[in-house]
Amino acid sequence: MDPRWLARRLGQILIVLVGISFITFTLVWLAPGDPAQAVYTSQGITPTPEMVDQMRVRLGLDKPFLVQYVTWLGNCLHGDFGTSYSLNKPVADLMLVRLWPTIKLSLASLLLMLVVAVPLGMLAAVRRGGIADRLVRGFSFLGISMPNFWFGLLLIWAVALKLGWLPVVSTGQGLDRLILPAATLAFAMIGKYTRQVRTAVLEELGQDYVVGARARGLSERAILTRHVLPNAQLPLITLLGLSLGSLLGGTAVVEVVFSYPGLGNMAVTAVTSYDYPLVQTYVLWIALIYMVINLVVDVSYARLDPRVRRGARS
Repeated sequence: MDPRWLARRLGQILIVLVGISFITFTLVWLAPGDPAQAVYTSQGITPTPEMVDQMRVRLGLDKPFLVQYVTWLGNCLHGDFGTSYSLNKPVADLMLVRLWPTIKLSLASLLLMLVVAVPLGMLAAVRRGGIADRLVRGFSFLGISMPNFWFGLLLIWAVALKLGWLPVVSTGQGLDRLILPAATLAFAMIGKYTRQVRTAVLEELGQDYVVGARARGLSERAILTRHVLPNAQLPLITLLGLSLGSLLGGTAVVEVVFSYPGLGNMAVTAVTSYDYPLVQTYVLWIALIYMVINLVVDVSYARLDPRVRRGARS
């Protein structure tokens, strides 16, 4: 790996993080509502104007905008992300507690998606134009077009309420409470990745090495598993990285539907309660995780494909 390339990418990540932090802080500062009053409201207290003014001074909200931003950013660089207005706990501790459930949910949905999408995509490619291909494409179109929250509500109604196989809410730690939200997130990805796998496999099946393998008498199964699938997986690696980053920051709706104790659910609660430190830290953390995942994907892509390494060196 070229150290200059890595240093350039890390510099880009730093610049983007600073930009995201400024934009997020600005939008939160411009948002309606008074966080000083929200602190009392979350405690069931009706504050007087004097109490609100005292709280604004305590929280530093009486200072100019740039002073507030520089102070907050400096504290973040030292690992101090502030204290939650509504929960009165360090924001970093709250984020760490909710981070692992969201990671677990994202990885489970990705695994479920791969188990279903890869075989379906390969089947559709091998049976191109046939009944199986049409059924798979119809299923993928349904998965792409149906909103996550609607499919989640259907699962709750059918699997949890009517059949009683799984719990309605997912507040516990058991594996059974992870199945429904993971299936909801995986459903839309299955439609997208099935199409991607089908396209990638069809492209590889038209290559000369496949014709040569068939001429040597290799079975279709051996050609697919040993040659076509390893080559077809390269374009999917980037998509997997992007999907994982999107899942970590985009599970809020599903987490709210299933009452899942993840980052997204916490972020929605923070927005409704004007918990600005929690919102700002959530956006900053998700942006950092997303960019780090993209960096890891780029590095792994170069490791798997020698042509990428040669192109980077040149």
